[in-house]
Amino acid sequence: MTGFIRQTDPELLPLLRSESKSKRPAANSLPARWKPHFMVQVRRERADVLLILCFLITGLLDSSCISVWGSFVSMQTGNSVYIGLGLSAPTQSTRWVKSSVSVISFCIGSFIFSRFHHFFSPKRRWVLCASFTVQTAITILAASIVTLSREPPHGIPSPGIDDHEKLVWHILWPIALLAFQSAGQAVTSRVLRYNGLTTVALTGVYCDLFSDKEIFVWKGDPDNTAERNRRVGAPICLLVGAFLGGRFAHSSLGVAGALWMASALKLAVVIAWAVWPAEEVCLEDE
Repeated sequence: MTGFIRQTDPELLPLLRSESKSKRPAANSLPARWKPHFMVQVRRERADVLLILCFLITGLLDSSCISVWGSFVSMQTGNSVYIGLGLSAPTQSTRWVKSSVSVISFCIGSFIFSRFHHFFSPKRRWVLCASFTVQTAITILAASIVTLSREPPHGIPSPGIDDHEKLVWHILWPIALLAFQSAGQAVTSRVLRYNGLTTVALTGVYCDLFSDKEIFVWKGDPDNTAERNRRVGAPICLLVGAFLGGRFAHSSLGVAGALWMASALKLAVVIAWAVWPAEEVCLEDE
């Protein structure tokens, strides 16, 4: 019958093929190629290097913030002491209020980041990238608030005004934001099972380092040597970060300069997770 067109007609075959291809999802599209890459579990080995880098970020943020604002944003032990001192004499200083904001924000961040990791799979590449992307964005937001606030030249206190005693939004909000994102680092150390590298405190690291019976053994058990090297690298990085943060705090850049540098380092960690080697999967023959 002339009312029907045969699909075997040579003139229509190219058109039919192109139509069927257009309906199929592009297997070689960019999302299709990148999805398997970001769905894998990252390799735990050597990931301690990124956590040690986070100690540098902690030192950078804490030293600049404590110098100018009188509050830590990562080390909550110090903030807890300030809260106790403030409650004993609440009218003598406002430092305990800022410390309270930091501790509460850190606790909220720990609650949210930990559940995010465990809900989506702790070591999945996209989960780690997303976590540190959020941390980077929050740090950039805090840096922007400090940069755009109508303060005197950053890092140079106004005559007769003690920045440690100020309770203004462009100080309280950055403290809250930075403490919240710092919790993401601490949670990452837990999900990667590097519990000794919390990235926000050194007391336990010092204790473990100098309690090690092989602290002066150059070539010992490889696992113990690697653990000792981590305990040495963590305080060194934090001290370097604290030095840089102090230099920023006493310069014309002030806290804003330290925050922008921390944002760049956070972004570097995001890129590192994006290209980090994947965990090898062993398939057993059934």
